[in-house]
Amino acid sequence: MPQWHLPEGEGLPGRQLVEGTLAAIVVLDAQLRHLYVNPAWAEISGLPASAFLGRTLGEVLPDLQRPDDVLAEVLADGRPRETTISGTTGVSSPLGQRLWRAVYHRVELPGQDAGLCGIGVEISSLRSYLDDLETAHLRLALLDAVATRVGTTLDIETTCQELSDFLAPSLADMAAVGIVEEEFTGAPPPRPGFVRLRKVRGSAPAGMEWLLHQMGGPGPYIDIPRGVATRHCMDVGRPWLGNLASDDLFQKVTVDPERTRIFRAAGIHSLLIVPLITAGRPVGVVLMGRTGTSQPFSDDDVTTIQAVAARAALSVDSARRYSHEHTMALELQRALLAEPRAPHPGVEVTARYIPSGRSVLVGGDWYDSIPLPDAQTLLVMGDVMGHGFQAAVTMSQYRSLLRTIATDVMGVEEILEEFDRQVAQLGLDRLATCLLAVMDPQDGTCTAASAGHPPPAVLRPDGSIDILWLPAGPPIGTGLGGYEPLTATMAPGTTLMLYTDGLVERRGTDIDDSVQEFQGLSLSADTPLDDLLDTVLARLANGAYEDDVAILAARQHHHAR
Repeated sequence: MPQWHLPEGEGLPGRQLVEGTLAAIVVLDAQLRHLYVNPAWAEISGLPASAFLGRTLGEVLPDLQRPDDVLAEVLADGRPRETTISGTTGVSSPLGQRLWRAVYHRVELPGQDAGLCGIGVEISSLRSYLDDLETAHLRLALLDAVATRVGTTLDIETTCQELSDFLAPSLADMAAVGIVEEEFTGAPPPRPGFVRLRKVRGSAPAGMEWLLHQMGGPGPYIDIPRGVATRHCMDVGRPWLGNLASDDLFQKVTVDPERTRIFRAAGIHSLLIVPLITAGRPVGVVLMGRTGTSQPFSDDDVTTIQAVAARAALSVDSARRYSHEHTMALELQRALLAEPRAPHPGVEVTARYIPSGRSVLVGGDWYDSIPLPDAQTLLVMGDVMGHGFQAAVTMSQYRSLLRTIATDVMGVEEILEEFDRQVAQLGLDRLATCLLAVMDPQDGTCTAASAGHPPPAVLRPDGSIDILWLPAGPPIGTGLGGYEPLTATMAPGTTLMLYTDGLVERRGTDIDDSVQEFQGLSLSADTPLDDLLDTVLARLANGAYEDDVAILAARQHHHAR
């Protein structure tokens, strides 16, 4: 077949331009066979020019994506067009897939049909740069997203569920989170040299939830020895990757051969384990898997997931510490609060303390029941202002002081007067509100007085609810005194409810209006007191308490009189 040649001769500017340029230049005939290849394209392809002559691009370099349809259009209408050529040649490149941008013109060839002249420039580095830039933007977007979607609460279970839901399915098909367990209350400690992981939360595709339940065994804990991939991952602080893992590789993760069979049954072919590290120590670990037709984890995937894990580890650690401190604080509160004294047989008493959902701090709420002479029972509800351990310690002092004062036979207003006087003399810097009520089953009465405390609610035998609006005296600790009692009748079966302001106080709502919500509750007078308190707590606050809540219910038995 005829071949096209550049004009011979020294000093020809056209020849120097074509053969000296770094751009690839080719001339094709009407059948897209090469008539000419310049040195730049020969160097790029790794083949001599003679390898191209008389052959199409697909015949010479089959791994390149060919723009034959675009070239046909240029031949047909003579309008130049740009196109891209991508793929690999015989010359290796650190960029992997290579990319050229080329423009083709129709040219008249001497003695034959019109052909094409193509001029191309490699843009692989630019494409790689743009890809890297896009990857970086996606990674930053993920990190921004994890900051808003993981750690929305201080509940450890919720935080770990948010993390696993974030990772699967966006970055893996399944994800499970385990937390390093340092307290072994209620369970024997792990053997020496083992680390205990508490299985917290996980995410898996629909129909594969069974996988999460069976991973790591049936119990809530996994004790991990040295030499296992999960343990090594936490010890060195680096991820462990098992792409297209063999059974032997799975064994390094699971130890138990049964777990390997579970992974295989779920179709998992690749695993990635990433430690959750804060302040240089592991607080947990995330295990991710890809299944079925999903691609193995790439280096970019690993880098991105590491960044997500580092950001999420802060939230997980905060939630874990909150959970631990909150439990300790609650135990301290209960220890300081202790149990109220047993009332007289004619009165049944039940009480609850619910810590605020927004703070790990204990508070100053307290309650008590104190048996008095003549079958009377003194009921106490108090609230030291402020939060924290100091408020709880002050509460314990107030509670003990009030118990001492109440041993003398006095009316509720006199007890409050003496209580206020002694607290003021002690110089304690925290005021307290307090409500006292004496139930007298023999007389069928209840006498109450308030030191700035919310009024009690009375559940009558017919199910109606009254609010005892008491004269409001000053808080305890002011030294002002001036408390007035109020006496109400209490038929057998009547229930008196005392509470702190955390039960009814709402942001933006007058507390008197919130108190009156009690009267709108539908309650049964025959409901057991424990169930009654559950109902009141659920209906008035829906479990979302902005402050600590203490509530006490006292019921006069039908046979009391």
